[in-house]
Amino acid sequence: MLWPWSSPVPLITLHGPRVSLRLPQMDDYDAWYALRHASRDFLRPFEPRWTEADLGRRVFTSRVKRAREEAEQGTDFSFFIILTGGREDTLVGGITLSNVRRRAAQFVNLGYWMGQQFAGKGLMSEAVGLSLPFVFDTLDLHRIHAAFLPGNMPSRRVLEKNGFVEEGFAEKYLQINGRWEDHVLMGLTKERYEMARYTRRT
Repeated sequence: MLWPWSSPVPLITLHGPRVSLRLPQMDDYDAWYALRHASRDFLRPFEPRWTEADLGRRVFTSRVKRAREEAEQGTDFSFFIILTGGREDTLVGGITLSNVRRRAAQFVNLGYWMGQQFAGKGLMSEAVGLSLPFVFDTLDLHRIHAAFLPGNMPSRRVLEKNGFVEEGFAEKYLQINGRWEDHVLMGLTKERYEMARYTRRT
C-alpha cells in the first residue's frame, strides 16, 4: 500500500463526532511539546521511560518523518488525536497501530496515550472506535491486539467499550518507566467487530 506523501494534505484522516485521527505534521510540534510536557507525571507510570530531551524539535522531526515512511510502507500508523468542533482544532493525544503482520497472522498492535487535561472525557474510547474501521476495512486485517497494566482500569474500559475481550496475561511483558511490567492482553477479531457493527445497525 503506497500513499503519495508528496502532497501537502494529510491523506489519511479519520473523522469522528468529536475527534479526528491524522498523521503528525511538523507544525504540530508546539502543541505536542506542551501537551507531553504538561502531562509528564500523568503519563510516566504507563509509558517507557523518557526525558525532556525526548521532547526536542529534532526528535519530533524524526518522529514525523518515520511516521510517514512507516505509513507508506504499511507497517505502522502513528496518529494524533485531534479534538474538533471548537474555534480551533486541539491535539489531545495519540494512537499507534504498530507491527502490522500479513500472511497467516493478519494482525496489528494498538497503543495510545491521552493528555492529562483531556482524560476521562470519553475521547479515547471514541478515538479507538474510529481506528477500527481503518484496521478491519481499509487495512483488511483480522485481529487487533492491545495490552495494559493490570491496575489501569480506564484503559480496560476503553477497550471493553470497543468490543475487546481479555485473552491472557503476560508476565514482564513491556518495559514501563524503567521496569519490566506484567500486562493484561486484550484482543478483537474481525468477526466480533462485524457482529457488533451489525447489531448496532439493527
